[in-house]
Amino acid sequence: MKAITYDRFGAAQDVLTLTELDIPDPAAGEVRVDLVYSGVNPSDVKARAGTRPGVTKPAYPQIIPHSDGSGVITSVGAGVDPSRIGDRVWIWNGQWQRAFGTAATQITLPEHQAVRLPGTASFETGAVLGIPGLTAAHVVLAGGDVSGKTLLIQGGAGTVGYLAIQLAKWAGARVIATARGDGIARCEAAGADAVLDYSAADLAQLVLAANQGQAVDRIVEVEFGSNIETDTTVIAPNGTIAAYGSALNMTPKLPFYPLLFKAVTIDIVLIYLLSPAERQSAITHLHAALADNALQCPVERVFTLPETAAAHEAVQAGARAGAILVDVTADML
Repeated sequence: MKAITYDRFGAAQDVLTLTELDIPDPAAGEVRVDLVYSGVNPSDVKARAGTRPGVTKPAYPQIIPHSDGSGVITSVGAGVDPSRIGDRVWIWNGQWQRAFGTAATQITLPEHQAVRLPGTASFETGAVLGIPGLTAAHVVLAGGDVSGKTLLIQGGAGTVGYLAIQLAKWAGARVIATARGDGIARCEAAGADAVLDYSAADLAQLVLAANQGQAVDRIVEVEFGSNIETDTTVIAPNGTIAAYGSALNMTPKLPFYPLLFKAVTIDIVLIYLLSPAERQSAITHLHAALADNALQCPVERVFTLPETAAAHEAVQAGARAGAILVDVTADML
């Protein structure tokens, strides 16, 4: 099989290599998927670059990057129903605590990590449902029904934020989103009821004004450290801050006293570590929203497998209006 691999940390153009490997056979409880798309996420870029705190070398001698992908099951191991052969599937945690991810023409992994694509959902959509889709579903809906509640979605123009806006609206919530520049129109297109410039000096007051002077019930937070003061001001008593990122400030100082006297729940989300029940709940919500035509998963650009280094650079550059995918079936001659 063709695969992109790396054996050391470094710049994408320096360490990512197109390689020929044996096609893996599925072990008991596993399936083999012929991949169509591989999704590239910021976590994949950080892992390849070696920028995760405390990690000094790759965990395996040879790594195929990327956790998300989509394709067709072509072989099953012992204990797996043979009727799964031919299933169109999307993949989660493809390279989490494993050496070989989805930047390849094939992947073998446990059966439950290859989820049947619902209805007519495209392979492109499937490659976005892993890290971005599951994160959005969990941070919006893991606390229960949000119908009639107000959610603040910080960074609504990002891939997770854009999906979160749609899921929150689908679930009956009022949505206030923050963005900047072209991202404001993007959030409006996703269905946000109000969109505010996140760089505004009086953002907390603007959020409250957009909610008729009332505090918000739940906050979906992409920059926890930078926004904690604003979030503390606008969150309602017994509200939840569901944080999935804090890249700009990894060691935030918490205003504990005001958080305490609002009994705020801080939910730090790492999507790789969801419990089976939490993950199944998020999958169920994603599939239901897709069935209702309430969830669009835009793609910014598709690269070929030999162009994977450029795909990493596109993710690292940011300022995207959709996901970055690699078509692993193209330009393989």
